[in-house]
Amino acid sequence: MNGILGIVSEYNPFHNGHLMHLQKSKELTHTDFTIAVMSGNFVQRGEPACFDKWVRTKTALSAGVDLVIELPLPWVVAGAETFAAGGVSIVNALGCVHQLSFGSECGDIEALSAVADILRTEQFSQALQVELQKGVTFASARQAALLSLTNQKTASLLEHPNNILAIAYCNALKDINSTIRPFTIKRIGASHHDISLPPKKIASASQIRRMMEQNQEYATYIPKETYPYLASAIQNKTAPASIQRLERAILAKLRTMTLQEFANLPDVSEGLEHRLYKAAKTAVSLTDFYAYVKTKRYTHARIRRITLCAFLNIQAAYTQTPPPYLHVLGFNQKGKELLSLIKQTASLPIITQYNQLRKLSPYAKTLFELETTATDLYGLSTPQVQPCGKEFTQGIVTALCNER
Repeated sequence: MNGILGIVSEYNPFHNGHLMHLQKSKELTHTDFTIAVMSGNFVQRGEPACFDKWVRTKTALSAGVDLVIELPLPWVVAGAETFAAGGVSIVNALGCVHQLSFGSECGDIEALSAVADILRTEQFSQALQVELQKGVTFASARQAALLSLTNQKTASLLEHPNNILAIAYCNALKDINSTIRPFTIKRIGASHHDISLPPKKIASASQIRRMMEQNQEYATYIPKETYPYLASAIQNKTAPASIQRLERAILAKLRTMTLQEFANLPDVSEGLEHRLYKAAKTAVSLTDFYAYVKTKRYTHARIRRITLCAFLNIQAAYTQTPPPYLHVLGFNQKGKELLSLIKQTASLPIITQYNQLRKLSPYAKTLFELETTATDLYGLSTPQVQPCGKEFTQGIVTALCNER
Protein backbone atom coordinates (compact mmCIF):
# COMPACT_ATOMS: atom_id res chain seq x y z
CA MET A 1 0.00 0.00 0.00
CA ASN A 2 1.34 3.41 -1.03
CA GLY A 3 -0.06 5.34 1.92
CA ILE A 4 -3.22 5.64 4.01
CA LEU A 5 -4.97 8.93 4.69
CA GLY A 6 -7.19 9.62 7.68
CA ILE A 7 -9.98 12.21 7.86
CA VAL A 8 -12.16 13.06 10.88
CA SER A 9 -15.54 14.17 9.61
CA GLU A 10 -19.23 14.78 10.10
CA TYR A 11 -20.34 14.97 6.45
CA ASN A 12 -23.57 16.62 7.55
CA PRO A 13 -24.25 16.32 4.64
CA PHE A 14 -21.39 15.45 2.26
CA HIS A 15 -21.11 18.42 -0.14
CA ASN A 16 -18.86 19.81 -2.87
CA GLY A 17 -16.47 21.32 -0.33
CA HIS A 18 -15.95 17.90 1.24
CA LEU A 19 -15.35 16.38 -2.20
CA MET A 20 -12.75 19.03 -3.00
CA HIS A 21 -11.01 18.40 0.33
CA LEU A 22 -11.02 14.65 -0.22
CA GLN A 23 -9.68 14.83 -3.77
CA LYS A 24 -6.99 17.42 -3.03
CA SER A 25 -5.90 15.52 0.07
CA LYS A 26 -5.39 12.36 -1.95
CA GLU A 27 -3.58 14.23 -4.69
CA LEU A 28 -1.23 16.24 -2.46
CA THR A 29 -0.41 13.50 0.07
CA HIS A 30 0.04 10.83 -2.61
CA THR A 31 -2.05 8.36 -0.63
CA ASP A 32 -4.15 5.67 -2.27
CA PHE A 33 -6.44 4.69 0.59
CA THR A 34 -8.72 6.90 2.66
CA ILE A 35 -10.34 6.21 6.03
CA ALA A 36 -12.98 8.58 7.43
CA VAL A 37 -13.74 8.63 11.14
CA MET A 38 -17.28 9.99 11.07
CA SER A 39 -19.84 11.18 13.60
CA GLY A 40 -22.84 8.95 14.09
CA ASN A 41 -26.47 10.02 14.31
CA PHE A 42 -25.78 13.20 16.30
CA VAL A 43 -23.25 15.95 15.61
CA GLN A 44 -21.05 18.47 17.36
CA ARG A 45 -23.47 21.38 16.99
CA GLY A 46 -25.70 19.63 19.55
CA GLU A 47 -28.34 18.33 17.13
CA PRO A 48 -29.28 15.17 15.24
CA ALA A 49 -27.42 14.75 11.96
CA CYS A 50 -29.60 15.74 9.01
CA PHE A 51 -29.19 12.21 7.56
CA ASP A 52 -28.51 9.07 9.56
CA LYS A 53 -25.03 7.60 9.72
CA TRP A 54 -25.75 4.87 7.18
CA VAL A 55 -26.91 7.33 4.51
CA ARG A 56 -23.91 9.54 5.22
CA THR A 57 -21.63 6.49 5.00
CA LYS A 58 -23.05 5.74 1.55
CA THR A 59 -22.35 9.30 0.42
CA ALA A 60 -18.77 9.12 1.69
CA LEU A 61 -18.10 5.81 -0.06
CA SER A 62 -19.69 7.04 -3.28
CA ALA A 63 -17.38 10.06 -3.26
CA GLY A 64 -14.17 8.08 -2.83
CA VAL A 65 -13.71 7.28 0.86
CA ASP A 66 -12.70 3.63 1.23
CA LEU A 67 -13.55 2.86 4.86
CA VAL A 68 -15.80 4.63 7.38
CA ILE A 69 -15.31 4.17 11.14
CA GLU A 70 -17.74 5.65 13.66
CA LEU A 71 -16.61 8.25 16.17
CA PRO A 72 -18.33 7.21 19.43
CA LEU A 73 -21.08 9.48 20.72
CA PRO A 74 -19.43 11.09 23.79
CA TRP A 75 -16.66 12.55 21.60
CA VAL A 76 -19.11 13.59 18.88
CA VAL A 77 -21.15 15.97 21.02
CA ALA A 78 -18.16 17.70 22.61
CA GLY A 79 -16.07 20.82 22.15
CA ALA A 80 -13.27 21.01 19.60
CA GLU A 81 -10.52 19.63 21.86
CA THR A 82 -12.46 16.54 22.95
CA PHE A 83 -13.90 15.97 19.47
CA ALA A 84 -10.41 16.11 17.98
CA ALA A 85 -8.91 13.92 20.69
CA GLY A 86 -11.50 11.22 20.04
CA GLY A 87 -11.05 11.29 16.28
CA VAL A 88 -7.26 11.31 16.45
CA SER A 89 -7.27 8.50 19.01
CA ILE A 90 -9.26 6.29 16.65
CA VAL A 91 -7.16 7.17 13.61
CA ASN A 92 -4.02 6.40 15.59
CA ALA A 93 -5.44 3.15 16.97
CA LEU A 94 -5.91 1.85 13.42
CA GLY A 95 -2.14 1.46 13.39
CA CYS A 96 -1.69 2.02 9.67
CA VAL A 97 -2.62 5.64 8.90
CA HIS A 98 0.23 7.80 7.64
CA GLN A 99 -1.36 11.25 7.37
CA LEU A 100 -4.36 13.07 8.83
CA SER A 101 -5.93 15.71 6.60
CA PHE A 102 -8.30 18.46 7.66
CA GLY A 103 -9.57 21.76 6.31
CA SER A 104 -8.62 25.17 7.69
CA GLU A 105 -9.20 28.78 6.80
CA CYS A 106 -5.47 29.58 6.76
CA GLY A 107 -4.19 26.48 4.93
CA ASP A 108 -0.80 26.70 6.69
CA ILE A 109 0.05 23.60 8.71
CA GLU A 110 3.25 25.14 10.12
CA ALA A 111 1.35 28.13 11.51
CA LEU A 112 -1.35 25.90 12.98
CA SER A 113 1.20 23.54 14.54
CA ALA A 114 3.12 26.49 15.99
CA VAL A 115 -0.02 27.77 17.72
CA ALA A 116 -0.68 24.26 19.02
CA ASP A 117 2.80 24.29 20.60
CA ILE A 118 2.14 27.64 22.27
CA LEU A 119 -1.17 26.44 23.70
CA ARG A 120 0.70 23.61 25.41
CA THR A 121 3.04 25.87 27.40
CA GLU A 122 2.77 26.80 31.06
CA GLN A 123 3.13 30.46 30.07
CA PHE A 124 -0.02 30.20 27.99
CA SER A 125 -1.91 28.37 30.75
CA GLN A 126 -1.16 31.22 33.13
CA ALA A 127 -2.23 33.84 30.60
CA LEU A 128 -5.44 31.91 29.93
CA GLN A 129 -6.36 31.83 33.63
CA VAL A 130 -5.93 35.60 33.80
CA GLU A 131 -8.31 36.08 30.88
CA LEU A 132 -10.88 33.57 32.17
CA GLN A 133 -11.15 35.51 35.42
CA LYS A 134 -12.67 38.32 33.37
CA GLY A 135 -15.81 36.21 32.91
CA VAL A 136 -15.60 35.88 29.12
CA THR A 137 -16.11 32.74 27.04
CA PHE A 138 -13.30 30.20 26.84
CA ALA A 139 -12.82 31.01 23.14
CA SER A 140 -12.46 34.73 23.82
CA ALA A 141 -10.12 34.13 26.75
CA ARG A 142 -7.94 31.78 24.72
CA GLN A 143 -7.59 34.23 21.85
CA ALA A 144 -6.76 37.09 24.21
CA ALA A 145 -4.19 34.93 26.00
CA LEU A 146 -2.57 34.01 22.69
CA LEU A 147 -2.49 37.66 21.66
CA SER A 148 -0.69 38.56 24.89
CA LEU A 149 2.09 36.12 23.96
CA THR A 150 2.31 36.57 20.19
CA ASN A 151 0.82 39.07 17.71
CA GLN A 152 -2.47 39.94 16.07
CA LYS A 153 -1.83 37.80 12.98
CA THR A 154 -1.18 34.68 15.05
CA ALA A 155 -4.02 35.31 17.50
CA SER A 156 -6.45 35.88 14.61
CA LEU A 157 -6.07 32.23 13.65
CA LEU A 158 -8.38 31.46 16.59
CA GLU A 159 -11.17 33.56 15.05
CA HIS A 160 -12.08 30.82 12.58
CA PRO A 161 -13.77 27.52 13.50
CA ASN A 162 -11.85 25.27 11.11
CA ASN A 163 -8.53 26.73 12.26
CA ILE A 164 -9.54 26.05 15.85
CA LEU A 165 -10.38 22.43 15.08
CA ALA A 166 -7.20 22.06 13.02
CA ILE A 167 -5.11 23.27 15.96
CA ALA A 168 -6.98 20.80 18.18
CA TYR A 169 -6.04 17.98 15.78
CA CYS A 170 -2.39 19.03 15.91
CA ASN A 171 -2.50 19.10 19.70
CA ALA A 172 -4.23 15.73 19.90
CA LEU A 173 -1.51 14.16 17.75
CA LYS A 174 1.16 15.69 19.98
CA ASP A 175 -0.62 14.50 23.15
CA ILE A 176 -0.23 10.85 22.16
CA ASN A 177 3.14 11.24 20.39
CA SER A 178 1.59 9.95 17.19
CA THR A 179 3.73 9.39 14.12
CA ILE A 180 0.80 10.43 11.91
CA ARG A 181 1.61 13.62 10.01
CA PRO A 182 -0.98 16.43 10.03
CA PHE A 183 -1.88 17.98 6.69
CA THR A 184 -4.28 20.82 5.92
CA ILE A 185 -6.19 22.02 2.87
CA LYS A 186 -7.23 25.67 2.67
CA ARG A 187 -10.99 26.02 2.86
CA ILE A 188 -12.58 27.81 -0.10
CA GLY A 189 -16.12 28.95 -0.81
CA ALA A 190 -18.58 29.63 2.01
CA SER A 191 -17.36 29.88 5.59
CA HIS A 192 -18.35 27.34 8.22
CA HIS A 193 -21.73 28.84 9.20
CA ASP A 194 -22.29 31.02 6.14
CA ILE A 195 -25.91 31.04 4.93
CA SER A 196 -25.17 32.80 1.63
CA LEU A 197 -24.89 30.98 -1.68
CA PRO A 198 -21.45 31.46 -3.24
CA PRO A 199 -20.99 31.26 -7.02
CA LYS A 200 -18.44 28.42 -6.92
CA LYS A 201 -20.99 25.75 -5.96
CA ILE A 202 -19.40 25.29 -2.53
CA ALA A 203 -22.03 26.28 0.02
CA SER A 204 -21.70 25.69 3.76
CA ALA A 205 -23.34 22.65 5.29
CA SER A 206 -25.47 25.06 7.36
CA GLN A 207 -26.91 26.64 4.23
CA ILE A 208 -27.51 23.28 2.53
CA ARG A 209 -29.39 22.01 5.58
CA ARG A 210 -31.44 25.21 5.59
CA MET A 211 -32.31 24.70 1.93
CA MET A 212 -33.42 21.14 2.60
CA GLU A 213 -35.63 22.21 5.48
CA GLN A 214 -37.27 24.84 3.27
CA ASN A 215 -37.70 22.44 0.34
CA GLN A 216 -35.36 24.49 -1.85
CA GLU A 217 -33.21 22.98 -4.59
CA TYR A 218 -29.79 22.04 -3.22
CA ALA A 219 -28.41 19.65 -5.89
CA THR A 220 -25.97 22.26 -7.22
CA TYR A 221 -23.99 22.08 -3.98
CA ILE A 222 -23.92 18.27 -3.67
CA PRO A 223 -21.69 15.87 -5.68
CA LYS A 224 -23.71 14.07 -8.33
CA GLU A 225 -22.53 10.70 -6.95
CA THR A 226 -23.96 11.39 -3.49
CA TYR A 227 -27.16 13.21 -4.41
CA PRO A 228 -29.30 10.08 -5.07
CA TYR A 229 -28.73 8.80 -1.52
CA LEU A 230 -29.85 12.09 0.00
CA ALA A 231 -32.84 12.44 -2.32
CA SER A 232 -33.94 8.88 -1.55
CA ALA A 233 -33.77 9.45 2.22
CA ILE A 234 -35.84 12.62 1.90
CA GLN A 235 -38.37 10.85 -0.29
CA ASN A 236 -38.62 8.00 2.24
CA LYS A 237 -39.13 10.55 5.06
CA THR A 238 -36.08 9.43 7.03
CA ALA A 239 -34.52 12.88 6.48
CA PRO A 240 -33.86 15.65 7.13
CA ALA A 241 -33.86 15.12 10.87
CA SER A 242 -34.70 18.04 13.16
CA ILE A 243 -34.13 18.64 16.86
CA GLN A 244 -37.51 20.40 16.99
CA ARG A 245 -39.19 16.99 16.68
CA LEU A 246 -37.37 15.99 19.87
CA GLU A 247 -38.23 19.15 21.77
CA ARG A 248 -40.87 17.79 24.15
CA ALA A 249 -38.92 14.60 24.75
CA ILE A 250 -35.83 16.65 25.65
CA LEU A 251 -37.82 18.97 27.93
CA ALA A 252 -39.36 15.94 29.62
CA LYS A 253 -35.91 14.51 30.31
CA LEU A 254 -34.59 17.83 31.62
CA ARG A 255 -37.54 18.21 34.00
CA THR A 256 -36.81 14.83 35.62
CA MET A 257 -33.08 15.36 36.18
CA THR A 258 -31.54 15.97 39.60
CA LEU A 259 -29.00 18.66 40.39
CA GLN A 260 -26.27 16.00 40.63
CA GLU A 261 -27.20 14.57 37.23
CA PHE A 262 -26.74 18.02 35.71
CA ALA A 263 -23.39 18.33 37.51
CA ASN A 264 -22.22 15.05 35.94
CA LEU A 265 -22.69 16.32 32.38
CA PRO A 266 -19.73 17.25 30.14
CA ASP A 267 -18.63 20.91 30.18
CA VAL A 268 -20.60 21.68 33.37
CA SER A 269 -18.50 23.53 35.94
CA GLU A 270 -18.47 26.56 38.22
CA GLY A 271 -22.01 25.93 39.43
CA LEU A 272 -23.57 25.83 35.95
CA GLU A 273 -25.65 22.87 37.09
CA HIS A 274 -27.76 25.25 39.20
CA ARG A 275 -28.67 27.34 36.16
CA LEU A 276 -29.48 24.18 34.18
CA TYR A 277 -31.64 22.76 36.96
CA LYS A 278 -33.56 26.02 37.40
CA ALA A 279 -34.04 26.49 33.65
CA ALA A 280 -35.37 22.95 33.30
CA LYS A 281 -38.17 23.76 35.75
CA THR A 282 -39.27 26.93 33.95
CA ALA A 283 -38.52 26.53 30.21
CA VAL A 284 -41.44 25.70 27.91
CA SER A 285 -39.29 25.34 24.79
CA LEU A 286 -35.69 24.57 23.91
CA THR A 287 -35.22 28.20 22.90
CA ASP A 288 -36.39 29.20 26.38
CA PHE A 289 -34.03 26.72 28.01
CA TYR A 290 -31.00 27.90 26.03
CA ALA A 291 -31.84 31.54 26.80
CA TYR A 292 -32.27 30.92 30.54
CA VAL A 293 -28.89 29.18 30.79
CA LYS A 294 -27.00 31.55 28.49
CA THR A 295 -24.47 33.96 29.99
CA LYS A 296 -21.60 35.82 28.36
CA ARG A 297 -19.31 33.02 29.55
CA TYR A 298 -21.20 30.14 27.90
CA THR A 299 -21.78 30.03 24.15
CA HIS A 300 -25.00 28.78 22.59
CA ALA A 301 -23.07 25.90 21.01
CA ARG A 302 -21.81 24.76 24.41
CA ILE A 303 -25.29 24.97 25.92
CA ARG A 304 -26.80 23.02 23.00
CA ARG A 305 -24.22 20.27 23.47
CA ILE A 306 -24.82 20.11 27.22
CA THR A 307 -28.57 19.87 26.60
CA LEU A 308 -28.14 17.05 24.11
CA CYS A 309 -25.78 15.23 26.48
CA ALA A 310 -28.48 15.43 29.15
CA PHE A 311 -31.03 13.94 26.76
CA LEU A 312 -28.71 11.14 25.66
CA ASN A 313 -27.35 10.32 29.13
CA ILE A 314 -23.76 11.27 28.29
CA GLN A 315 -21.61 11.89 31.34
CA ALA A 316 -18.34 13.80 31.56
CA ALA A 317 -16.59 10.67 32.82
CA TYR A 318 -17.09 8.87 29.51
CA THR A 319 -14.36 10.81 27.70
CA GLN A 320 -11.76 10.59 30.47
CA THR A 321 -10.27 7.59 28.67
CA PRO A 322 -9.88 7.15 24.88
CA PRO A 323 -12.51 5.49 22.65
CA PRO A 324 -12.37 1.73 23.35
CA TYR A 325 -13.32 0.18 20.01
CA LEU A 326 -13.39 0.62 16.22
CA HIS A 327 -16.94 0.36 14.89
CA VAL A 328 -16.99 -0.14 11.12
CA LEU A 329 -19.88 1.62 9.37
CA GLY A 330 -19.00 0.82 5.77
CA PHE A 331 -16.36 0.04 3.14
CA ASN A 332 -15.79 -0.45 -0.57
CA GLN A 333 -13.52 -3.04 -2.20
CA LYS A 334 -10.38 -1.11 -1.27
CA GLY A 335 -11.77 -0.66 2.22
CA LYS A 336 -12.19 -4.40 2.50
CA GLU A 337 -8.48 -4.76 1.77
CA LEU A 338 -7.76 -2.13 4.41
CA LEU A 339 -9.77 -4.04 6.98
CA SER A 340 -7.58 -7.08 6.43
CA LEU A 341 -4.54 -4.95 7.21
CA ILE A 342 -6.17 -3.20 10.17
CA LYS A 343 -6.92 -6.54 11.81
CA GLN A 344 -3.15 -6.97 12.03
CA THR A 345 -2.24 -3.41 13.05
CA ALA A 346 -5.11 -2.11 15.21
CA SER A 347 -4.67 -1.63 18.95
CA LEU A 348 -8.43 -1.69 19.64
CA PRO A 349 -11.17 -4.30 19.07
CA ILE A 350 -12.81 -4.03 15.64
CA ILE A 351 -16.60 -4.33 15.50
CA THR A 352 -17.92 -5.60 12.17
CA GLN A 353 -20.47 -8.02 13.61
CA TYR A 354 -22.59 -7.42 16.68
CA ASN A 355 -21.79 -10.77 18.27
CA GLN A 356 -18.30 -9.28 18.78
CA LEU A 357 -19.80 -6.99 21.42
CA ARG A 358 -19.67 -9.87 23.90
CA LYS A 359 -15.87 -9.64 23.94
CA LEU A 360 -15.75 -5.94 24.78
CA SER A 361 -14.85 -4.48 28.17
CA PRO A 362 -17.67 -3.28 30.45
CA TYR A 363 -16.75 0.33 29.61
CA ALA A 364 -16.89 -0.38 25.87
CA LYS A 365 -20.23 -2.14 26.24
CA THR A 366 -21.61 0.84 28.14
CA LEU A 367 -20.60 3.19 25.33
CA PHE A 368 -22.06 0.96 22.65
CA GLU A 369 -25.34 0.66 24.55
CA LEU A 370 -25.33 4.46 24.72
CA GLU A 371 -24.93 4.54 20.93
CA THR A 372 -27.78 2.08 20.47
CA THR A 373 -30.14 4.14 22.61
CA ALA A 374 -29.12 7.32 20.80
CA THR A 375 -29.99 5.68 17.48
CA ASP A 376 -33.42 4.75 18.81
CA LEU A 377 -34.00 8.33 19.96
CA TYR A 378 -32.71 9.69 16.65
CA GLY A 379 -35.60 7.83 15.05
CA LEU A 380 -37.96 10.35 16.68
CA SER A 381 -36.25 13.30 14.95
CA THR A 382 -37.01 12.25 11.37
CA PRO A 383 -40.10 13.26 9.33
CA GLN A 384 -41.51 9.76 9.80
CA VAL A 385 -40.82 8.10 13.14
CA GLN A 386 -38.39 5.19 12.82
CA PRO A 387 -38.58 1.93 14.80
CA CYS A 388 -36.13 0.97 17.51
CA GLY A 389 -33.32 -1.47 16.84
CA LYS A 390 -31.86 0.07 13.67
CA GLU A 391 -28.38 -0.17 15.17
CA PHE A 392 -28.66 -3.93 14.74
CA THR A 393 -30.81 -4.19 11.61
CA GLN A 394 -29.03 -1.78 9.25
CA GLY A 395 -25.75 -3.65 9.00
CA ILE A 396 -22.49 -2.49 7.44
CA VAL A 397 -22.73 -0.42 4.27
CA THR A 398 -20.78 -2.13 1.50
CA ALA A 399 -19.85 -1.02 -2.00
CA LEU A 400 -17.70 -3.97 -3.01
CA CYS A 401 -17.90 -3.14 -6.69
CA ASN A 402 -17.23 0.54 -6.01
CA GLU A 403 -20.81 1.22 -7.05
CA ARG A 404 -21.92 4.80 -7.39
